[in-house]
Amino acid sequence: MALVALWFMEHYVEWGYFGLFISSFLAATVIPLSSELLLSLFLANHFNFIACLLVATLGNWLGGMSSYALGCLGNWNFLNTYFGVKHSKVEALKNQIERWGSPLAFLCWLPIIGDVFAVGLGVFGVPLARVALWMLLGKVFRYFWWGSFTLWGISLF
Repeated sequence: MALVALWFMEHYVEWGYFGLFISSFLAATVIPLSSELLLSLFLANHFNFIACLLVATLGNWLGGMSSYALGCLGNWNFLNTYFGVKHSKVEALKNQIERWGSPLAFLCWLPIIGDVFAVGLGVFGVPLARVALWMLLGKVFRYFWWGSFTLWGISLF
């Protein structure tokens, strides 16, 4: 599995910003990828910080919104069979989703649970525009923090 991930990482860098976009998009779905590591590789290879931030954020946001859209469909057999999203996990979040609503989308960048948040927000019909805005803010926060931390680390050497 590690060799497959390494192969993909190498090709994503070769593909430039398009590779960063695809990696970020897939990382926001239930496919386990590390778009942060790829962002660090791009920055270490002197790609433009702002361009990387915009491309990674857009890809990850659209990936997260695709998870929200899957939740809107609410087809549990499809979600469980093809994406491993269990109805019980989303139902367990019902109280939090009803309590917090769309601001919960800010946390969709979190590993593992973020995908469940995105699907749950769709399942429970939280309004699209609010989810999109909060999710976008969370994704910007994530990549800005990670990219800044990467650049700081690079500057130490």
